[in-house]
Amino acid sequence: DITPEDIKSELALIISELMDKFDHQFQLNEGLNIILVCGVNGNGKTTSIGKLASIYIREGKKVAIAACDTFRAAATDQIAQWANKTGAVLFAGEEKSDPASIAYKAVTESYNNKIDVLFIDTAGRLHNQKNLMDELAKIVRVIQKINQSAPHHILLVLDATTGQNAFVQTEQFKNLVAISGLVITKLDGTAKGGVVIGISDQMKIPVKYIGVGEKMEDLQLFDRKVFVDSLFSD
Repeated sequence: DITPEDIKSELALIISELMDKFDHQFQLNEGLNIILVCGVNGNGKTTSIGKLASIYIREGKKVAIAACDTFRAAATDQIAQWANKTGAVLFAGEEKSDPASIAYKAVTESYNNKIDVLFIDTAGRLHNQKNLMDELAKIVRVIQKINQSAPHHILLVLDATTGQNAFVQTEQFKNLVAISGLVITKLDGTAKGGVVIGISDQMKIPVKYIGVGEKMEDLQLFDRKVFVDSLFSD
């Protein structure tokens, strides 16, 4: 007597309960919000920062970006383009300069200039690149010399199309820094939605934003109800 619709609604309820265990809201504090963004190259990290900067600037916030990916020649240019496009303040150094020193300067100057949101763009790294992973931990330590409670958010950007590899990436980054939320990009096909459920449930990390396309407005706050409904829509 069970219909396909019964199964869909039961599954939707189970998934809703799984996703309901976490606070998926993304909220800013009063004063300076330091948001460290990390992830593997190609996951959409820099683009996500640019889109987030645009969102907060439209809300009237004063936004800055620290270009702490000094290992890749084009990385600073790429983030500089986003800063220029959105109107965000850019903190950058010379190529191959110490990323932690750029982060330190960016945090200090952001406090001095009453910045509301500072995004720290880190080098895209693979979990097996020990020197780059150590660099990430060093950036966090340096920031904490200025403010022990910072970074206020550490976002890990994951590509939904990488499937099981996204679990490995999350685990490795989580072992190194306190990931507070996920940004899942390239989620414009509902078949890939299972990655979101699995990672959030197994790794105990909430999803804060999802990327569903190329346009500026295609980076959206994660809405559990909308997400579950989209999984079961025909």
